[in-house]
Amino acid sequence: MRKTMRPALAAVLTAASALALGLGTPVASAAAPPHPFAAPASVRDSGGDLSSPEKKEIAMQLVSSAENSSLDWKAQYRYIEDIGDGRGYTAGIIGFCSGTGDLLELVRAYTDAVPDNPLAGFLPALEKVNGSDSHEGLGPDFERAWKQAADTSEFQQAQDGERDRVYFDPAVDQAKADGLGALGQFVYYDAIVMHGPGDSQDSFGGIRKTAMENAATPAQGGDETGYLKAFLDARKVIMKQEEAHADTSRIDTEQLVFLDDGNLDLHTPLKWSVYGEQYEIS
Repeated sequence: MRKTMRPALAAVLTAASALALGLGTPVASAAAPPHPFAAPASVRDSGGDLSSPEKKEIAMQLVSSAENSSLDWKAQYRYIEDIGDGRGYTAGIIGFCSGTGDLLELVRAYTDAVPDNPLAGFLPALEKVNGSDSHEGLGPDFERAWKQAADTSEFQQAQDGERDRVYFDPAVDQAKADGLGALGQFVYYDAIVMHGPGDSQDSFGGIRKTAMENAATPAQGGDETGYLKAFLDARKVIMKQEEAHADTSRIDTEQLVFLDDGNLDLHTPLKWSVYGEQYEIS
């Protein structure tokens, strides 16, 4: 997997996860004002909804092709290794990292739901190594416990829940507010998976800010294709600043292929390549 350092995630693993993106706080009440992420229906419905079951499955496969060189994203629940990027262990369906906070928060959430689980005893060690690449108190025993837990539906649901709460839902909601269709929603999601939430220059929020300085979003009256190209250009600049992400084929031979084809709805069939490997969803 290829990940960048994320900020500590304690502040984003709440109902205010959107606030950590620098995007405002969501409102959830039937009698409340409209959700601040909600785009007008005429904009929102024009290019598909990535949160629909069919489109979400496509999104998971696309990310897995870049992160795991496989379309079988569900096989990644058991994935765990140190890829030598300074972030400790990278594990699970989107590469939760022991050094960046989100793996710790995942195990906490899992333990809240299932107190007697194989990973619960490693919480003190995970707290200690957070922010570093250390394996102290973890090692092979932790790797075995991760795989044991990953064979249970409870831990798989915990991974799904953290993925959605911290990454997928905030990215898709913001894309809808910006007037983007399913492809644009995926572009945002893939960016937040790699770069993490936040408003620093090299985070999702910073990339979006740079893009908006160069092109208006559709919600602002801009052209959707033009804005997405500005966003991807801004992201490529950030990717090339880190050796682990210098290969930008997940943009050049995946997302830009769909964009250049005018496939803003992310409809199938899809054909693309990442890091030289060919993929297809039919």
